[in-house]
Amino acid sequence: MKDRLLAGVSVQNASFHFDKLYDYRVPAAYETSLRPGCRVLVPFGRGGQVRQGIVWSLHREPDPDTDSTPYKEIAAVLDAEPLVGPQMMQLAEYMKAHTFCTLFDAVKTMLPAGINLKTTAYYRAPDPFDLPEGTDLPEPDDETEQQVLAYLQNRKGAVKKQVILTDLGLATDSDLLEQMAKDGKLIRETAAERPVGDATVRMVRMADGYGTEEALEDYPGKLTEKQRAVATELIRIGTCSVKELLYFTGVGESVIKNLIRKDLLVLYDKEVFRRPYDKDRTDTAPIQLTPEQDAAFQGLSASLNGDGGAALLYGVTGSGKTQVYLRLIDEVLPTGRGVIVMVPEISLTPQTLNLFYARYGPTVAVFHSALSAGERLDEWKRVKQGQAKIAVGTRSAVFAPMERLGLVIMDEEQEDTYQSDMTPRYHARDIARFRCAQDHALLVLASATPSLESYARAQNGTYDFYELKERYGTANLPEVVMADMREERSAGNRTVLSRILVRSLTATLEDGKQAILLMNRRGYNTYAACEACGEVVTCPNCSISLTYHRANNRLMCHYCGYSVPFTHRCSSCGADEVRYSGKGTQKVEEELGELFPQARILRMDADSTMQKNAYDEKLDAFRNGDYDILLGTQMVAKGLDFERVTLVGVLSADQELFNDDFKSAERTFDLLTQVVGRSGRGRYPGKAIIQTLDPQNDVIQFARSQDYPSFFQNEIQLRRLLAYPPFCALFTIRFRGRNPDRVQAAAAHFLEQLQEASKGDYRDVKLTVFGPMPERVVKVSGQYHYRLVLKCHNNARSRALLADLITQFGRSRGNSGISIVVKPER
Repeated sequence: MKDRLLAGVSVQNASFHFDKLYDYRVPAAYETSLRPGCRVLVPFGRGGQVRQGIVWSLHREPDPDTDSTPYKEIAAVLDAEPLVGPQMMQLAEYMKAHTFCTLFDAVKTMLPAGINLKTTAYYRAPDPFDLPEGTDLPEPDDETEQQVLAYLQNRKGAVKKQVILTDLGLATDSDLLEQMAKDGKLIRETAAERPVGDATVRMVRMADGYGTEEALEDYPGKLTEKQRAVATELIRIGTCSVKELLYFTGVGESVIKNLIRKDLLVLYDKEVFRRPYDKDRTDTAPIQLTPEQDAAFQGLSASLNGDGGAALLYGVTGSGKTQVYLRLIDEVLPTGRGVIVMVPEISLTPQTLNLFYARYGPTVAVFHSALSAGERLDEWKRVKQGQAKIAVGTRSAVFAPMERLGLVIMDEEQEDTYQSDMTPRYHARDIARFRCAQDHALLVLASATPSLESYARAQNGTYDFYELKERYGTANLPEVVMADMREERSAGNRTVLSRILVRSLTATLEDGKQAILLMNRRGYNTYAACEACGEVVTCPNCSISLTYHRANNRLMCHYCGYSVPFTHRCSSCGADEVRYSGKGTQKVEEELGELFPQARILRMDADSTMQKNAYDEKLDAFRNGDYDILLGTQMVAKGLDFERVTLVGVLSADQELFNDDFKSAERTFDLLTQVVGRSGRGRYPGKAIIQTLDPQNDVIQFARSQDYPSFFQNEIQLRRLLAYPPFCALFTIRFRGRNPDRVQAAAAHFLEQLQEASKGDYRDVKLTVFGPMPERVVKVSGQYHYRLVLKCHNNARSRALLADLITQFGRSRGNSGISIVVKPER
């Protein structure tokens, strides 16, 4: 016979090797209302402490005669409606299988931070009803426990853990309260609290039965002149906020309160949405496409109205890819389906948003990390409720809760920022492909410098391929000039600016135009060492040198944030011989100011854009002509479109080229091509100057001529020869802990288990392993990092192998204190 209803629950904070669905009995009161996708509180583990979970499945309890499992019961149901539907739950299962995360972490990533609940512990002194009959309360062991009990006995109800610890002067990490609860001396209760509340406005309406002037005349009580005027106005307009009613009638709030007491008015709260950008639609003109753009649009539109799929839109910088996007969106919206538009950087979001708001108004929602938690929550709600049909933003926008998805656009699809470095380590492109397949939607990947993997898929027919070869309108590609910095050094020029760049900047400023300069290092000086003893000034927590920042006169670590005051005294030998070298954006800004004292210089890097809306404000100021030179890191290299920019300078083209990364050439070509493309995008001809120590390098020459096909052919041959993606998949397995010997030993042991598995159950999985080896920066924030690199096919068998080994690693007591992370390299 069948018994009670059970829920299969994915539990929060379960390690990967413990991650599975745990069965809990559903309280009788929720048997008909609880659905998969709702959050619950459940007792978990031997101690029975309450954790959050997500209901994944519902099924009946097996026959009690054949199953003696003592099922625990759900402690509380937190959602009246599911937060995630069946499709997003399928997506979570996909993420677990492909990124080696837990189901709960996958779902948590899909939701805005403001809606996530925080489990908070409360404690109270026990009363006689908490104790079994005939038992006494355990006596406190010491004076501290006595203080805790006395404190709680004098308080009404349960008190939050942190409040107790603070009030009694106990350490914030003290486990005293937990231990007393285990001993039965305290009662521990758990509540799930949302850190961000809903935004509401106080609204007022006439009470039932008094919605007409005739009904008001029949009111038995006496009304003052002001009260009658308020009631008459409210009958006329129906409902409004209290603030508006006071404004329209000119009365005080006491009049409203008296009408509520007389049961004539009803006060209630209405949810309102916090809008980070609230702009009306201003552009309704039809999109005019060139013949080349129209050919791409027609092909994409056929897929859009068919079974969807994926396509690569490859176009030179300034070719008008955005115009094609807009025409596609115009096709989708009348069908009632949703659109997701992703950009790789927050700095590109304001410019993109201005364009989309002008055309589509309030139907646009925005998602990026610079929004407040409340704003992100409300934008997510607007999409979920169907008020917004277009989601624009960075990587997280791929999870926008569209009921029916029609189109996903990934602008600059090659960018590394689409890959998450936090668990789950997903790539937005993979999530977009999965979601588009679910809804038969179209995924458009767009770039002037697409990733080699995407371009290869387009060449072999996996993706549809459309190309825009010409710049839009009257704009032409800029003239590109190479500046050999070896010749500059030979000529005695020790500044960061070549002579030809200085002359070109002078001419640009005299002509009243603007320039963009790329220096992909922030700070003032990037290296400090003692000339007396040779000691390099490094971070005590990380194996990396400190960078001098003149703005705050401190040496800072760009990994962990450690900083110390600027000094010339060596901490090792005591000599005043510390000398600073290397140049970052702050140093370049100073040199520019000395060379061009009349120029208005705007610096944009991670230090100057920390404040909310800093990107918007700075880029708007540059667009409005408030500055002549925009100097910045790679945030100024891509996606920006300023008509008056006629000069671009790349100050250090070689910086990324020789990193120990198989994608270093691809990243260099991408960065150079993109930043060069910022010049001459309007009616004024453009020029770009690339400063390099190796002007004949193939990658730099291909970027100079904006020749992606030739770069692709050159690089793809090297990838094929070395068996790198797209000819294989790469997985990086990282190990981290505070003891370097134990971390290295754990990595070596994992390699042994990998070798055994590949000779046993997984002998069919072909792979090549490199390492274990220390990371390039081996120590970060006091923890040591080692890695293994695997070359194999990314298929179900290889992922199953890795999942099994991660599970074994987590279950081994010898690996306590050492974390393992598997990252698929994209």
